[in-house]
This record gives sequence, C-alpha cells and structure tokens, in this order.
Amino acid sequence: MDLVLVAIIAINAIVSYKAFGDYSFFKKYEFHVGSIRAGEQYRMFTSAFLHANPTHLIFNMVTLFFFAPVVIFKFGVIGFLLVYFTSLISGSLLTLYFHKNDYSYRAIGASGAVVGVLFASILIDPDRKINFFIPGYIFGIIYLLFSIYGMKAKNDNIGHTAHFGGAIGGYAIALSRMPYMIYDNTLVVILLAVPIVILFVMAKMGKL
Repeated sequence: MDLVLVAIIAINAIVSYKAFGDYSFFKKYEFHVGSIRAGEQYRMFTSAFLHANPTHLIFNMVTLFFFAPVVIFKFGVIGFLLVYFTSLISGSLLTLYFHKNDYSYRAIGASGAVVGVLFASILIDPDRKINFFIPGYIFGIIYLLFSIYGMKAKNDNIGHTAHFGGAIGGYAIALSRMPYMIYDNTLVVILLAVPIVILFVMAKMGKL
C-alpha cells in the first residue's frame, strides 16, 4: 500500500477519533453553512476529516483503500492527491451552492473525496466490477441518479450533495489526465455526464 494512502487514512482516523470524544472540537471544524458564510471557510476542508461514528469512518476508509490503488497506479501519487483534494473541495463547494441559504445545514465526512477517487477509478477501468457483478460505469450512473433522488427527497442524513460534487471532481480530473477516454470510451464518458447535466437542469428549473 502506498504511504500517502496510509497517511490519509491515518489522518482521517486520528482527527475523527479526536472529535468522537471532544464535542467542541467537532463543532469547531464541521461543515456549517452559517459559520462558513460568516468567514470560517476552513470548515469546507476540515469537515472532510471528521466522521459521525466509527462505522461512518470505517466505511469511507475501506472504500478508499480498495479504489485508491487503481488511481495511484495510473496517475501516480501526485495525481491521486489531486483527485482526492479536488473532489473534497468540489464536494464542499457544491454543498455550499445548494444549501447557501440554509444557515443551519451541517455536514461531515470524507465521502466527497472518496467518491471522487471512486469515479476516477471508474473512468480508468469502466468495466471493472463493483460488488462483484456491476460494471463500474453502470454503478456510477446509478449512484449519481440515486444522489439526485436523495438531494430532492431530503429524507435521510446522507450528504448526497457532497457525494455528487466529489464525483464531478473525480470525473473532471480523470478526464483531464486521460483526454483520450473521450475518443476511446465515448459512450461511457457521455453516460457518466448525463446525471451531471440532469442535476444542473433540475437546479435551474427549481426542482431541487
């Protein structure tokens, strides 16, 4: 396993476990729209290293553990870090965009960054099976459509907007580093872009 991946997992674990036992620390660094709009933009970054509980932390880190090596092998360590942190920030930016007027909105977790890595790995190897039987690009399309549904329904505590933003970040960075995919796997690139277009069309129409 690459040392950079180990370091990211370790930082997530250390910061999260610190927050599990220190409520004031948790509140200071979580994503909170009111605080961000008051000038505490650092929360858009720090919130991605906090998790609600050990299960939340483990799920994100296990997902990262399985999909990051594909990205590291293809793009190198620097490319992987670019995917991870671009996806982290794009997840936070999209969340702020959709919830900017909800001053009480809060969010935490590395999911945006992790989903970005997942989507980069899907573009690297679109036919790689996820859950042993679903081709990666099919899973990606279903995942984004489900995220749109979750954003519209607002009936759970999952950060669907951050997931979607992270996916956009991973998709964009992977394509920028593999522009030949547009010609070699045109259909996959277009199909993965469809839910992104749907999201912004629905937002423009006020459906979200």
